[in-house]
Amino acid sequence: MASPSHREETAMSDHRRLGRELDLFDTDPLMGAGLPYWLPDGAVVRHTLEEYVREAERAAGYRHVYSPVLGKRELYEISGHWDHYSEDMFPPLDLGSEQVVLRPSLCPHHALIYRSRSHSYRELPLRMAELGGMYRSELSGVLGGLTRVRAIQLNDAHIFCTLEQAVDEARAALGLIRRAYADLGIRAARYRLSLPGEGNKYVADPELWKRATALLEQVLDGVEYEAVAGEAAFYGPKIDVQITDLAGRESTLSTVQIDFHQPERFDLHYIGADGAKHRPVMVHRSIIGSVERAVAHLIEEHGGAFPAWLAPVQLVVLPVSEEQYDQADQVVRRALGLGLRAELAGSEHGTLGARIRAARLAPYVAVIGAREADGDLAAVRLRDGRRPGAVPVEELLRRVGAVVEARGSELWAAA
Repeated sequence: MASPSHREETAMSDHRRLGRELDLFDTDPLMGAGLPYWLPDGAVVRHTLEEYVREAERAAGYRHVYSPVLGKRELYEISGHWDHYSEDMFPPLDLGSEQVVLRPSLCPHHALIYRSRSHSYRELPLRMAELGGMYRSELSGVLGGLTRVRAIQLNDAHIFCTLEQAVDEARAALGLIRRAYADLGIRAARYRLSLPGEGNKYVADPELWKRATALLEQVLDGVEYEAVAGEAAFYGPKIDVQITDLAGRESTLSTVQIDFHQPERFDLHYIGADGAKHRPVMVHRSIIGSVERAVAHLIEEHGGAFPAWLAPVQLVVLPVSEEQYDQADQVVRRALGLGLRAELAGSEHGTLGARIRAARLAPYVAVIGAREADGDLAAVRLRDGRRPGAVPVEELLRRVGAVVEARGSELWAAA
């Protein structure tokens, strides 16, 4: 049989097709275009990814907050979004004498949270993170699967720091991005220094752009990157971590930005060692960007065969016949008790061969026949085709748990 062409491989791995085939997500015209919903297995992937990010951020000294998805129009007038970004925002909603807007970004909310309390230089850097919803008024023609949506769950964070701390904080954010990509089994296609272009899309403050760009160039010292005009945020330059899909289309997944504009607009300050007020620098950073785009890329990158720690089902247990059903059920219960995601697929799901094929994307399959049931064993099959053979159930669960906990790429290391 001839090997599939690149176009055929791309079609087979398209996240929209795979997402529906694997029951990860779907859409409904009554919910609306660009508003996908998550099915149980997709919700597991999303939840696991979100918890991974929260854990990584906690370990890096971030504190998490929640903020509302609505804000008064005045908030976005102050931040500059209304003047420079309103074409991508939904129209305001009238609430009595006020107008509120579905937020297109989390940074104005975080600026207000910072401003709500006084801060000393001893508190800085103050790292504030949120996995929060935001909304973009995308045109119907550009919507597609999870990559371009109107309701976005964003992994966002803002670091309020001194000028002297800004470069180190931005470098540390790039380090978090690199570690996340390694754990997720994905890679950056390139790093881009996104600079302003022509027109009135950008804040008119040449000194702001010059200072922020110089700092980001320090952050990128030793990193191969391309400087591209016309791709900056309206309030400042940014480092974009670019990815490509199997069709060669490029998009931004992660970003790091240094912002002098919004601290000025919101009159943010901290009390310095001299007892006087000083303006903080605001470092924006996103490890995985939007959860939707991150999952879309993971689906395509892995063809639905997610790393073991991220897989919706990590262990599928197959009794050969009804006689081994209770034993297989006990294996599943033991796995669940250890925090693993396990399922039982009995003969009601077809022949043993059919069930093995159906479980092809699960990292681990445990077959329980008469011999295995008698000895508390499991005949193990790995997703990569290896068959370690019959091993004690306790050893199987220990090995699977160790791989998941370590987020390892090797399914079955030598004992």
